Amino acid sequence: MADRAPGHPEIERIVAPNPGPMTLDGTNTFVVERGGRAYVIDPGPADAGHLERIRAAGEALGGIAGVLLTHGHGDHAEGAPALEAPILWPLASGSGPEPKEAGPFVAIPTPGHSDDHVVLRLDAVVFCGDLVLGEGSTFVPPDGGSLIAYLASLERVRALDAELLCPGHGPWITDPRAKVDEYIEHKLERERKLVAAYDAGERSRPRLLAAAWDDVPAELRGAAAIVMQAHVEKLASEGKLDPRELTD
Repeated sequence: MADRAPGHPEIERIVAPNPGPMTLDGTNTFVVERGGRAYVIDPGPADAGHLERIRAAGEALGGIAGVLLTHGHGDHAEGAPALEAPILWPLASGSGPEPKEAGPFVAIPTPGHSDDHVVLRLDAVVFCGDLVLGEGSTFVPPDGGSLIAYLASLERVRALDAELLCPGHGPWITDPRAKVDEYIEHKLERERKLVAAYDAGERSRPRLLAAAWDDVPAELRGAAAIVMQAHVEKLASEGKLDPRELTD
């Protein structure tokens, strides 16, 4: 499936055929026209048909000038080498914590979903990878301060005051501020439920999960348990619970 961004016909979205509970309809690959050339963001999996559609879209714009990745997960990055185009991001020399130019884009570090995650800004449009999805919530794994970093990354994107977010999965986000606010509130609401259950005396991890992730379908309950650990780490760092008290 391919379509154009609302208000930005220079941005084409090509959805990879890898649907699933974590990828929604599939990974969104974006082909962006700039200066008479094409730039590809998140080529997606190494699927021959998907890559051929990307090549065709690029050739229609004078060829692919460069490829950029929001992060290194396979469902976003695996197809990149097959395009045989320059990788503009990530930089071979390492990225560091500050925004950097990458072709016509600015790569802004937004860790949380992964350590290497960035969003790519082009004027008032932000390609946000898995930081924010078009629908549902994104996966934040436990990794020390990953959830703290993720919430800070959301704040960073909110401050960009974008007019359009192009997510790694799901539909276009035409009201970025409302969506980012929704994401922040969603994480904090999970946290409030988790703390309330803990403060009420609950110490069983399965029952804490049931209390705070009560709306999660069965097929995503395993992923939710991993995400809960990220919340536990954050709350422990803030002195709001003691993970040593929790039981399996």
